[in-house]
Amino acid sequence: MKFEVLTDEEFKKFAYNHEQASFHQTLNWATLKAFTNWEKHLVGVKKNNKVIAASLILAKQTPIKKKMFYAPRGFLIDYDNFELLKFFTEGLKEYAKKNKAIFVKIDPYISYQERDLYGNIVEGGKNNKNAFNNLISLGYKHKGFNLMQEELQPRWIFVTQTKNTTVDEIMKNMDPKTRQILRKNERNKIKVREIGLDELEKFKKIMEHTGERRGFIDRPLAYYEHMYKAMHDDNFIKVMLAELDTDELIDEYKLEIKNINEEIKQREDKYNLDPSKVNKNKYDQKQNQAKNEINRIEKNIEHIKNLKDTHGKILTLGGIIFLINNKEVLSSVGGSYDELMEFQSAYTLHFAGMKYAIENNYDRYNFYGITGIFDESNPLFGLYSFKRDFGGKVVELIGEFDLIIDKSAWILYKNALKVYSIFKKIKK
Repeated sequence: MKFEVLTDEEFKKFAYNHEQASFHQTLNWATLKAFTNWEKHLVGVKKNNKVIAASLILAKQTPIKKKMFYAPRGFLIDYDNFELLKFFTEGLKEYAKKNKAIFVKIDPYISYQERDLYGNIVEGGKNNKNAFNNLISLGYKHKGFNLMQEELQPRWIFVTQTKNTTVDEIMKNMDPKTRQILRKNERNKIKVREIGLDELEKFKKIMEHTGERRGFIDRPLAYYEHMYKAMHDDNFIKVMLAELDTDELIDEYKLEIKNINEEIKQREDKYNLDPSKVNKNKYDQKQNQAKNEINRIEKNIEHIKNLKDTHGKILTLGGIIFLINNKEVLSSVGGSYDELMEFQSAYTLHFAGMKYAIENNYDRYNFYGITGIFDESNPLFGLYSFKRDFGGKVVELIGEFDLIIDKSAWILYKNALKVYSIFKKIKK
């Protein structure tokens, strides 16, 4: 076996079809991260001139003039193969030292232990505890089994299997409330549309608004533009907006009123023809219910007209960036407008991502980050319960590890990071 620097083509050929493939371990992701000053390293192990393990390593200069190495979502390697993992680790240590790295951070895209829809451990389920033990025995320092969202990438995610299934089967497994909202949104003419580079500013405005509401600072428009350019040509990205055509919805409401008025007229004609054959109480009850329904719809029309006057004919309700590889469709980042939350567009957007995964035979739809506390006392419980109600399962990933290359520099870096965090909190 040989530890080598790989060419772009060697890495791409191996990585893009690997069992642990993710958009993080792609040349496209390296191109995007170059925008924020991360440099690309491609390394791997060859046996008989064939790549058998590989990783994209991102490197960034730290304030102490040495580099942080990061393998996003871990190495593409069989973590159960101790000898291979040991050989790769020894080669990586030497390579990292030559390139003035303080440590190598990894967060492997493998589960720790199998869990169900409710976050319970599946008895007799699959686990990767052997892989965990192999990493520990080789000197990787585990950052802990965190339950919240303190890491670079979420340790807890929620996924729905979509391979070899149908939209009807997925719908059947949803919570009834979720199905009801999706059908209501369909009746309300909410539609999902893919946008291109020329309309990314619409998505940026959604995220800016969402950031103000949730208390985070959104990335600049240029970042989204670089993401799109880096990912689009290989079909790794779809930017989707949920929209509502106010005129179309008003026309639908008017048609409902017309149909109800026809029903009222038919009942009236029948009653006038021979009142003795009609139950007067039931007749009055149905007529009143129909008139009340017309009043309700007329109020809806006025409301939609007001929204049209404020926001225009087409209401942009929300959006999601989906990142895609050969195994999954992942909901990366998204948001919605607070004043239009009544339309619950997030349901329709996620459902569009699920349908795309089903129709194109991807293994799963990934709702991405949740927390590992499945209790209503958790302030982020709603994030989990929203995703859970689509059906699927909780995935607990194995977590973050640091492989220390330069111990004295690592201690200095950790202390500098603590000071930085304190100043950041004070500033906030």
